[in-house]
Amino acid sequence: MTDANDEILTLEEVAAYLKAGKRTVYRLAQKGEIPAFKLGGTWRFRRSELESWIAKSINKKKPVAE
Repeated sequence: MTDANDEILTLEEVAAYLKAGKRTVYRLAQKGEIPAFKLGGTWRFRRSELESWIAKSINKKKPVAE
């Protein structure tokens, strides 16, 4: 009964989802650059927050129309 957007992902799942290395995802989480939280000493990520983070990251990098 869990909505897919509220799905909680592990570091390994996020690395696969972003097609990035586990070390990269871990480093981003440690620096607070990616939305994450710790549960029992391991990083966890909410899918909806990752999708918002991705959208914001894309919007930041769009060139300004001249």
